[in-house]
Amino acid sequence: MAKVAFLGLGVMGFPMAGHLAAAGHDVTVWNRSPAKAEAWVARHKGSRAVSAKEAAEGAEFVMACVGNDDDLRQVCLGEAGAFAGMSKGAIFVDHTTVSAAVTRELAAHAAEAGLGFVDAPVSGGQAGAENGQLSVMCGGSEDDYGRAEPVIAAYAKICKLMGPSGAGQLTKMCNQIAIAGLVQALSESLHFAEKAGLSIPGVVEVISQGAAGSWQMQNRYQTMAENRFDFGFAVDWMRKDLGICLATADETGATLPVTALVDQFYKEVQNMGGGRWDTSSLIARLRK
Repeated sequence: MAKVAFLGLGVMGFPMAGHLAAAGHDVTVWNRSPAKAEAWVARHKGSRAVSAKEAAEGAEFVMACVGNDDDLRQVCLGEAGAFAGMSKGAIFVDHTTVSAAVTRELAAHAAEAGLGFVDAPVSGGQAGAENGQLSVMCGGSEDDYGRAEPVIAAYAKICKLMGPSGAGQLTKMCNQIAIAGLVQALSESLHFAEKAGLSIPGVVEVISQGAAGSWQMQNRYQTMAENRFDFGFAVDWMRKDLGICLATADETGATLPVTALVDQFYKEVQNMGGGRWDTSSLIARLRK
């Protein structure tokens, strides 16, 4: 068992840190809103710190799950940042979905300080975090990954090293690109079924068993049919992620026409007041 710090206790980080504690690790948590850290300590064994630096002091592994590139820099760098508190040889594991550029930047800072760094974005949503069934895609050295993987296993269904620093984030971009197209296609399929007067449960029962089946169909069709969008990953966060995908595509020369179109559809959902709705709310714009 390891001494672990967990930075960021949102809908993903809170249960992920809980799985670490349940697995027997010695966990110290930190969150920008102290109330969440207090609530976590009240529910799980562990302690809380008043800064990222304090949480990281003496930790063998420091896990983070925050908001965006700027949030991650703030958590890592500076006098109160995690890197300032970490001991040489400790490993920083970043579960935030950020750009590969900031990952490489921070990995270089970590290396200068004698620290390990693994970018390890996750997929599986809130349910995956709560059930300890996340897909974790990693970038970094084989040594750092090999040491971190047994700790990450506390909340992972699968964990895989994809390549050097940044490879985990690039793989997460592939994930978000695929999801964007799937959710739009599912939205159009269910919308078509409604307009055609078909039973949505009946349609899904049949087509989910064939080539059209997907996780999104199995887990989101019913709430989409009921016009309920408070399950899972928010539109605001999806647009952040798709923005990273599109910017990276410009850098690499990749062409993402469907992703760019769906990003604009999500913008329409935001303009409808749905920024905090989950990503399946694409169907709402078809019902306007």
